[in-house]
Amino acid sequence: MRQNGIQIVRTRKFKATTDSDHIFNIAPNLLQQDFKASGPNQKWAGDITYVWTREGWVYLAVIIDLFSRRVVGWAISNRMKQDLALRALNMAIAIRRPPPGCIHHTDRGSQYCAHDYQKLLRKHGFKVSMSGKGNCYDNSAVASFFKSLKAELVWRRNRQTRREVEVALFE
Repeated sequence: MRQNGIQIVRTRKFKATTDSDHIFNIAPNLLQQDFKASGPNQKWAGDITYVWTREGWVYLAVIIDLFSRRVVGWAISNRMKQDLALRALNMAIAIRRPPPGCIHHTDRGSQYCAHDYQKLLRKHGFKVSMSGKGNCYDNSAVASFFKSLKAELVWRRNRQTRREVEVALFE
């Protein structure tokens, strides 16, 4: 590794991003850790992660098509509110126009359980799926993407501003 200039990138401190202590309805886990799809727009998974800057936290929401493992929708904000998740979902829908019956899988976070988010999913005919309570493996495809993103892009350099993070993520 030394000869090739390869260095280990250590993980950072954990910050909880899932608020599952809410009054919204929880959908069943339709995915059951089956992250394979035989074609595009059959199974989507979404989640939110965070990046620290000197200005404070930046939150990133993504929607990933599990067939190609491609990010089909994403949004960035300095607040982890429902609007962040809605913007990522709206982008994915606008780009991909999924057929009715596409499974949309997330954790049980309040952003994903909220009325407006669920209304948008119903409007477009998604089958709603949510991870089991406290089971990080139920959405490991997105967690794995976030880990790679952070190891390859985020942890290699300290970002001073939220704008720097946004530009780096966009690129």
